[in-house]
Amino acid sequence: MLNAADKQQFLLILVFLQSMNQNLTQGPIVPSLVRLALPIIGMSFVQMAYNMVDMIWLGRVGANAVAAVGTATFFTWFGISLLMAMKSGVEITVSQEVGRGDKDKASRYAGNAVLMAVILAVVFGVFTFLFSEQLIGFFDLKEMDVNDMAISYLKIIALGAPFYYTTPTLGGVFTGAGNSHLPFRMTSAGLLLNIIIDPLFIFGWGPLPALGSNGAALATILAQLFVFGLFSWKILKGESIIQLTKESFRLTKVIAQKIIRLGVPVAANSALFISFSIMIAKIVSSWGALPIAVQSVGAQIEAISWMTASGFSTALGAYTGQNFGANKWYRIYKGFLVTVSISVLVGLMATLAFLGFGEEIFSMFIPEADAIHLGGIYLGILAVSQVFMCMEISTSGAFYGIGKTVPPSLVSIVLTGSRIPLALLLSGGVMGFEGIGLEGVWWSVSLTSIVKGLLLFGWFYWLIYNRPERMEERNAYLAEAT
Repeated sequence: MLNAADKQQFLLILVFLQSMNQNLTQGPIVPSLVRLALPIIGMSFVQMAYNMVDMIWLGRVGANAVAAVGTATFFTWFGISLLMAMKSGVEITVSQEVGRGDKDKASRYAGNAVLMAVILAVVFGVFTFLFSEQLIGFFDLKEMDVNDMAISYLKIIALGAPFYYTTPTLGGVFTGAGNSHLPFRMTSAGLLLNIIIDPLFIFGWGPLPALGSNGAALATILAQLFVFGLFSWKILKGESIIQLTKESFRLTKVIAQKIIRLGVPVAANSALFISFSIMIAKIVSSWGALPIAVQSVGAQIEAISWMTASGFSTALGAYTGQNFGANKWYRIYKGFLVTVSISVLVGLMATLAFLGFGEEIFSMFIPEADAIHLGGIYLGILAVSQVFMCMEISTSGAFYGIGKTVPPSLVSIVLTGSRIPLALLLSGGVMGFEGIGLEGVWWSVSLTSIVKGLLLFGWFYWLIYNRPERMEERNAYLAEAT
């Protein structure tokens, strides 16, 4: 039996499949999964490229600028996690109402979600602006110039909060209505603008002064304002399945509660993950600004394998969801193994790249000898867990497809949270244990990723392998083949 939240997740997958017009219960497995995954991966890479472009340009300013932005970014990520409640909620509710043919109700869900997103964005923006010194002060950075740059960066992002944090919800409105291509084009346009103006504001050009990390923040806000404007223009022109009117933006208790009820679990899980990451960064900060810069850049590099695996995870969730509805367990089993194998291959490629060319890859971001050396060590430690990280991410999609959202969340929360005591232990911060310093903190991340991947994969494999329907379908499949 599926509980209410699981039914909502399952319904969203089915609506998504209907919008894609793909029948995944028959035909070749690999081509279907790849066709479904590639657009998702493309969208994820566009999102990732925003921060990566900033890091590449700021690396030319210096490691301290990267460290400042990396420190402030933890709080912007937290804000995005909070706004995931509105994005997820509007995607589910709009997709349901469009599926039922009730476009008027879909527009009310969309309007309420956008209005709540703007309000929450403003509140979070005011909070981060007023308490930026205290928030950055949590890291107790030794280099005051890094501390000051991080505070200034966070304040600029806070001023643009209504645009920076609201655009994902606007994209969710179109995605929920079955148009995932438009958010991709809008976001790509914003990325292109960011790529053009980033170096102009960071290094200065003509009458524009060189603003360094502040320039990166300003370029990001202008790019997000541009995307916000494009979304608003498309809505006003009526280029959406649903039409937003003044009535749509009138808060309704029942509608608002449903959006929040559906979206908060997703936001809470994401915010909790970021909170754990902030604690790890706090431990790393005791070694100075350079390790923070290295970890920030390393996260962007690792995101390449992470985002690719996430694309296949979403595709597997959709594939599994449709075959779950058709009660085709042997096909689920085969698709699961195929997708995990592809993800493992992605992780293996990342492992080989990090081990063989870690310093060369890192030098593309921060061309400083100390940073390159430390970055090579960091990527070498991450290399050990890439296969298992990809295994964990892809398996999560399989769980979502059969309506079981608890196992991935439980494994993620428990083991990600365990990184904090493990980091203190391995670095030598507790019980008189003779740790290995900074590298111990990074090993805590890599080791827990290994355990998460093995545990989640084993859990789903055991679950599906023991399904009697799988064996019955397998025997029928083999009999037909012979």
